Amino acid sequence: MIVDKIKKRNIPEKRKKVNIDIPVGKWAKCDKCKEIIYKEELKKNYGICPTCGHYFRLHINKRLELILDKGTYKRFEIDIETNNPLGLEDYPKKLKTLREKTKINEAVACGTGKINGEEVVICVMDSGFLMGSMGVVVGEKITYSIEKAIEKKLPLIIFCVSGGARMQEGIISLMQMAKTTAALTKLDEAGLLYISVLTDPTYGGVTASFASLGDVVLAEPGAMIGFAGQRVIEQTIGESLPEGFQTAEFLLEHGFIDKIVERKELKNTIHKLIKFHKGGENSCQN
Repeated sequence: MIVDKIKKRNIPEKRKKVNIDIPVGKWAKCDKCKEIIYKEELKKNYGICPTCGHYFRLHINKRLELILDKGTYKRFEIDIETNNPLGLEDYPKKLKTLREKTKINEAVACGTGKINGEEVVICVMDSGFLMGSMGVVVGEKITYSIEKAIEKKLPLIIFCVSGGARMQEGIISLMQMAKTTAALTKLDEAGLLYISVLTDPTYGGVTASFASLGDVVLAEPGAMIGFAGQRVIEQTIGESLPEGFQTAEFLLEHGFIDKIVERKELKNTIHKLIKFHKGGENSCQN
């Protein structure tokens, strides 16, 4: 057989015993360019691939660290348990597993903090928890935060990332769209600022409710934003969609969002908008 004619490679005994020490959990792979990146380097670059500029999705804690002044975040103590209205057997198990894995209790964290000295109410969603889907607890936490912003007369900032309403909670999750929208109407009547920041991806019932209702709607570069997915839309209308459809850049061009802001500039941009709202154009020059 031809296999018998292939000479075996002789490996020196010394090399056989060499153990290569490669640290585990220190590297990340870019979904876009497939480059392997040292996590510490990725952190220093605001969670952006240094090779192709792709934006990695951020954990709630990382986002809060980037946006808020150090040591100013105070989480709202909202004692609400996620229920199981449809009686799904696997849903509670999945929630438990996700809480252990992500170290967060739900798909959103809410509280107060300061951005360059300006106090705000802030909500940050996390795609790592059931794709940031909006169930009863998420809707209630965001509504509570809106009410707190009204009570404290503070600007409201929401970082959105979501696959939409949470299907495991059925129609009750869809009701959160109306609840959050009604609360934002009261915020608007109070004359308070609401800045919505759309990150990748923002879809479904979240896009169709509070994510799109900001006085100013910002987005990160390359973020995918929409209601239904592209494939569903193409199948529904029977036509091909334009190139770049549902990207932040496409939506900016068509007037859906106000500005695309690089991650490293988000904190200062939000601060300027708050100052402008508080005291007019002259306050932004201070």
